[in-house]
Amino acid sequence: MPDPAARDAAEEASALSHPAVAPDATAPYGEHPDQIVDFYAPRDRDDRVPLVVVLHGGAWRAPYDRLHVSPFADFLARSGFAVASVEYRRGRPALPAPRDGEGADGGGSADGGGPVAGRWPETFDDVAAALDALPALAAEHLPQADPRRVVVTGHSAGGHLALWAASRHVLPAGSPWRLAEAPGLRGVVALAPIAHFERAVELDVCGGAVAQLLGGEADFKERAAFADPAVLLPTGIATTVVQGREDTVVPLPVAEAYADAAARAGELVGLTVLDDVGHFPLIDPSADACAVVAEEIAQLAW
Repeated sequence: MPDPAARDAAEEASALSHPAVAPDATAPYGEHPDQIVDFYAPRDRDDRVPLVVVLHGGAWRAPYDRLHVSPFADFLARSGFAVASVEYRRGRPALPAPRDGEGADGGGSADGGGPVAGRWPETFDDVAAALDALPALAAEHLPQADPRRVVVTGHSAGGHLALWAASRHVLPAGSPWRLAEAPGLRGVVALAPIAHFERAVELDVCGGAVAQLLGGEADFKERAAFADPAVLLPTGIATTVVQGREDTVVPLPVAEAYADAAARAGELVGLTVLDDVGHFPLIDPSADACAVVAEEIAQLAW
């Protein structure tokens, strides 16, 4: 049996080995440098095609930006979709680890080193603003995109944000991100998403990233009500989760817990589990799993 760590390393190396692919156009949706969208036009298509919105992963941490999913975005464009790859504000840079007896001052990770995961509320501000701005931006920069056929996809932390973007109409009253009605989406395809916060915390997914995203333990319970896809159910929007059975980064029990929560809320979530697949092949254009992802998107989009 392959060593899980060796498998993970090989799959990650393969997924990140592809050179970044320049977009056909880039447009801002706000004034911050991270508030931008890259657009990829469908290859060899002259008709209007579904728009796939891509939200990248990376544990909501600053070092990981949209460039690492640009080959995946290009793969989707070569598969006949119009693609919008969204950047958003992520965690602030790390602070040095504290000396003995000192606190981390909120700037580093839970152990004082490494980058913080996400910003509250900026990460959510940005995803909401980007999705709200996309119809007008796509009309200007990606005229092949059909605004009536939109699917949101995302990997890992981006899978969480994709599920969250589809649940804004069921956010608690008073939330600045709440929509009066369901967003006009054909569906969501979440790839190994951090979709159930309680289970993710139990499994220490991404080294405490979920707690960091919400600002720490003191604010966790209150803010989770506005951010955890597993409690923002049902959405009434078609949802599929694609998950590698061998994923050790965001393990299968996280996806299963989300699907179970949806079922208890009266909603059916599709869960496609791929054998002998870990975390990164889902966004690796050279992997068979990536073709499965494109097919899952197509089933909702067309």
